[in-house]
Amino acid sequence: MTRVALIQVDVSDSESPEVRVKRVLDLVRDQEGKCDFVVLPELWNVGAFNNEALRPYAETRDGALVTAMCDVARETGLWLHGGSFVELHDGGKLSNTSLLIRPDGTVATFYRKIHLFGFDTGEAIMLDRGNDIIVEDATPVGRAGIATCYDLRFPELFRAQCADGAQSFVLCSGWPIPRINHWRVLIQARAIENQAWFIACNEVGQNGDYTLGGHSMVVNPKGDIIVEAGTSEEIVYADIDVDLADQWRKDFPILRDRVL
Repeated sequence: MTRVALIQVDVSDSESPEVRVKRVLDLVRDQEGKCDFVVLPELWNVGAFNNEALRPYAETRDGALVTAMCDVARETGLWLHGGSFVELHDGGKLSNTSLLIRPDGTVATFYRKIHLFGFDTGEAIMLDRGNDIIVEDATPVGRAGIATCYDLRFPELFRAQCADGAQSFVLCSGWPIPRINHWRVLIQARAIENQAWFIACNEVGQNGDYTLGGHSMVVNPKGDIIVEAGTSEEIVYADIDVDLADQWRKDFPILRDRVL
């Protein structure tokens, strides 16, 4: 059994990114001995809709933010999904990049967000999308597919991860409150149709023109909501039995009947 902590961060513009980074990393440190795996939201240092901060706060994979998160994972002995950050790469390109860090402080994997939100505005035109579908082996939540926010609307990504053996999906997000019902329904749908755990960490607060919706969730392979946060900053915990995904696929083998 693995205990997961979702840190639902308040990314209100009233707090500077510098102050928030220190505060949130202290919250991660606080989880030592309380859980095995900590998950942070999307672009939590600046907020998912703070477009003006994307380039000023961009950094490389060995920059200050990633280094600090790796240090905290090593200090606490925790697995850490560090949410995502604005990655500077390839001569000035920017990507929305999430990362998974091992308890020894090394990075297990990076994932560049494939589906960029904005419809010709915001990250859709400011960032470069990724191309690689990531499934990381031997995590505390089994073989894990990694995704970010708007990816949730595209079932093909999760089906591809499932076909690659994913037993769970871990998603960081900055999902706004007007569409929070879509968030809840889609998380359950992705869990049900792939018979996999779904671990989704959202953020809250007023960021740019948007109010972030919270409702961070853990859903089991049968589609049951194990834990769900509210709309304020909080930390919620869930115990995950990775073997349930394999057992449910055996007991109710819908995946073998796929035609397309």
